[in-house]
Amino acid sequence: MSPGDEHGYGEPARAGEDGGYVYGGGGGQTRLRVPDNDPYGGARRGGRSSSRSLVTVVGVVVLLIAAIAFANRGGDDSATSPGTNGSNPKAAPTAASGAKPVRTKNGAGIPAGFTQSQEGAQSAAANYAVVLGSTGMFQPDSRHTIVDAVYTADAASRLRTALDQAYTADFLAKMGLDAAGNAPQGSTFVSRVIPAGTTVLAYNDTTAQVAVWYVGLIGMSGQNSTDPVTTSWKTWTFSLRWADGDWKVVTDTQADGPSPVPGDDKAATSDEISKAIEEYGGFTYAR
Repeated sequence: MSPGDEHGYGEPARAGEDGGYVYGGGGGQTRLRVPDNDPYGGARRGGRSSSRSLVTVVGVVVLLIAAIAFANRGGDDSATSPGTNGSNPKAAPTAASGAKPVRTKNGAGIPAGFTQSQEGAQSAAANYAVVLGSTGMFQPDSRHTIVDAVYTADAASRLRTALDQAYTADFLAKMGLDAAGNAPQGSTFVSRVIPAGTTVLAYNDTTAQVAVWYVGLIGMSGQNSTDPVTTSWKTWTFSLRWADGDWKVVTDTQADGPSPVPGDDKAATSDEISKAIEEYGGFTYAR
């Protein structure tokens, strides 16, 4: 497969007006601008480096989903299924409800104290997706704290061991991290989940099933990185239970997409990505 074929347009890269390169062309075709001075050591989203980065990201997702699925075997997924309570669930309105999302945060800064309502369940699912997709999951101590805070006690006890077995030193090395989950000096490891919306698939007073549509960022930003930060679109479905005065995760699954068509965006430099990660904090999400 030629580089042109890999981009799906069959035409070579050409110089853009901004000094970068443009893949594809007019006629509604999607284009990608890459800085001429590549900060990732020549790792552009086309060619071999793109394939390797994609394999890495896919490997992360597959491994974590497998670990979660293993840990959730035999879990009590008692959320009411669609069609119960006399009617099928209707699509939630896209506008925010205006309800206060959360009353407090726990000692680790993880949102807690969601309301016992459909809006509260959606807010919990969105915020749990964020913390479960964070860099904290790549370090043992913070990972245990996150799992204990987000999952029911039974689910957490199963999941801790499975995730510890998944986040091996070899796996972390493939991500460019050391055995403790730390990035090399001068580099910034990026792992973020940014919810685009939520919907309730099933709900009663004590259980809920909520899907979170999100865009994920993952990769290593740094002068010597060959795996630049890339995006992926996923849907994360959580089965929640009301336990100890809050919504907790019993089981969860992920699926690809739906993915929008990429826009004609100029890829940022390594320094720009690292600066953005340091300067732009996350949100507490609310339905």
